[in-house]
Amino acid sequence: MNGRRLRLLVWKEFLQLRRDPMFLRMAMAMPIVQLVMFGYVVAADVTHLPVAIVDLDRTPVSRQLDAAFTASDYFDVVARPVGEDALRPLLDTDAVAVAVVIPAGTQAALERGENAGVGVVVDGADSQTASVGTGYAVRIIGGLNALPDAGPGVAASVRVVYNQSLRTVNTMIPGLVATIMMISMLAIMSQAIVKERERGTLEQLFVTPITRTEYLIGKVVPYTILAGAQALVVAVLGTLWFRVPFEGSVWVVLTGLALFMLTNVGLGLLVSLASHTRQQAQQTMMFVMLPTMLLSGFIFPIESMPAALQPWTALIPMTHALRLVRGAYVQGAGFAALAPQLWALAVFAVVIFGAAVAGMHRRLAE
Repeated sequence: MNGRRLRLLVWKEFLQLRRDPMFLRMAMAMPIVQLVMFGYVVAADVTHLPVAIVDLDRTPVSRQLDAAFTASDYFDVVARPVGEDALRPLLDTDAVAVAVVIPAGTQAALERGENAGVGVVVDGADSQTASVGTGYAVRIIGGLNALPDAGPGVAASVRVVYNQSLRTVNTMIPGLVATIMMISMLAIMSQAIVKERERGTLEQLFVTPITRTEYLIGKVVPYTILAGAQALVVAVLGTLWFRVPFEGSVWVVLTGLALFMLTNVGLGLLVSLASHTRQQAQQTMMFVMLPTMLLSGFIFPIESMPAALQPWTALIPMTHALRLVRGAYVQGAGFAALAPQLWALAVFAVVIFGAAVAGMHRRLAE
């Protein structure tokens, strides 16, 4: 082994790194992002779950139970409906994750030494959050047994309104439909322009009569069809093989996924336009995908993230895509209930895909 040749080779690699400042910035930023993401998201507990309390008893015992939920860090009381009929719209729109129903006559039953049940209604669309929320609620309700007037008869009666079995696969498979579509589109489209620029075929294309619009459509259409086929395979296998029930409207899912696909096509094109080499595009894609996977709610519940971080999850398109697909699959929600997610995906599609088209026309005109 020749030491001088080895030093020259090492020095050459450092020179190449210095000539690629974008790659250096991405390489240094990636471990910082990973540390923050995994440190705050993975290690956090599920807290501040939105809860609704229906107090039909209106007695000191029911008010003490309401106060116990209000004081708990595990729950945020966001609604106090006057009746149980108002709970379904709150659960359908994800306004609440847990509802507590205190029936009339609860305190009277306890004073007579009889058993008294307090209802806990849980949204099973997110099985992990539902399981944790149920445990927290049962623990708080069980605390009534320590009250002097309560006696030993207080118990939580749990009812899961969606995904009654709380099977994780029932929420994981719908999430995979959107996730696989995102990964496929980002992986393919992030290489689309930069690959042809490196090979020198981009310039060759434009000495032909092909217009920029034709080039863009020809580049996008085959891969969108491929991504759609992949999502269809996952959906069909999930329904037939894993027995995941589909309760909603196919048109809701198709509309939402079409908007989500346009968003990912645009994001991949932006990455490809901003990158000078395929290595840069791969690094940038990983930089984009890491927070998307961790903060969208696909792996970890958004409720488990720090309160300061949760509002930022709304800026991730996949957050809305997951809520839409899971809402349609598990809750059977329609266009009205999922309108916020559809509007959010429409805005992302227009802004991101529009920016990609404008950037592509500008880059190809250079």
